[in-house]
Amino acid sequence: MSIHRRKFIVGVGTACSVGLAGCSAREDDDGGGSAEISDETLTLTTTTSTYDTGLLDELNVAFEDRYGITVETVSQGTGAAIETGRSGDSDVVMVHARSQEDEFMEAGYAINRRDLMFNDFVVVGAPDDPAGIAGEDDAIEAFARIADSESPFVSRGDNSGTHTKELEIWDETGLEHGAFGEWYQEAGQGMGEVIIQTGQRDGYTLADRGTYLSMGNETDLEIYVEGPVEDGPEILANPYGIFAINPAVHDNVNYDLAMAYIGFLTSLEGQELIEEYTVEGEQLFFPRALSEEPNFQQYVPEDWDGSAGDG
Repeated sequence: MSIHRRKFIVGVGTACSVGLAGCSAREDDDGGGSAEISDETLTLTTTTSTYDTGLLDELNVAFEDRYGITVETVSQGTGAAIETGRSGDSDVVMVHARSQEDEFMEAGYAINRRDLMFNDFVVVGAPDDPAGIAGEDDAIEAFARIADSESPFVSRGDNSGTHTKELEIWDETGLEHGAFGEWYQEAGQGMGEVIIQTGQRDGYTLADRGTYLSMGNETDLEIYVEGPVEDGPEILANPYGIFAINPAVHDNVNYDLAMAYIGFLTSLEGQELIEEYTVEGEQLFFPRALSEEPNFQQYVPEDWDGSAGDG
């Protein structure tokens, strides 16, 4: 499914538009009702990209102000964020590697997944472009040229969503990724640190567009291959999902609060906050939860066909 720029459904939202599960209404002194969950903490595990860009500050403050609770954010790569959820140490998970999300859901640890937003990945590199990939519109060919020229490449190397996508692209080149030489470095760091290291090495990396744009004043790296937000190849698509940890597996998780958070972020208000969030005039993420043509596939693993329960 294409994720080129598009507008989401816009409408007038109120406090009552947010879908809540298990949240009671508190009567104000003036008789008006407002949903509030006081003195509770929601633990969110999420990617470094959503944290580093500042988007979560915008979303979490709005949610905290609305419901009188605290959101404790643990910023990790997608793989680590999912593992934290697997151990029952988070209530809700926001990540961007659908293959890992599907495996986690199929194992029974996650429920109620929703598409949340998207941006894309971009291939960025040093201004002198040592591999000569300027003007290339094929990410696979760009990676092949980088390897052929043995130009420095800094990998996340951390089982994050970005790392997962990078490995997918290397696989498509047909090159033996495991046999790369010293030009290939696995940093084991978040996206922001990898961008900085790439600049220091005058090399290349795969970055999510949001983090790259948010670091405009900290790097001189240039975009050499665009993703689908700017009509580039679909292999660079970067969709984000959000889901609750299954309380039937971990009865210590705050499921009601997790569903309140998911409801807020996928409501008109939450989606508008995502749409309107910019850094130096650049939109970093594009809302995806609301559509005139809802995508049922967002709720289930990609290969699920529904036939197992027929009869």
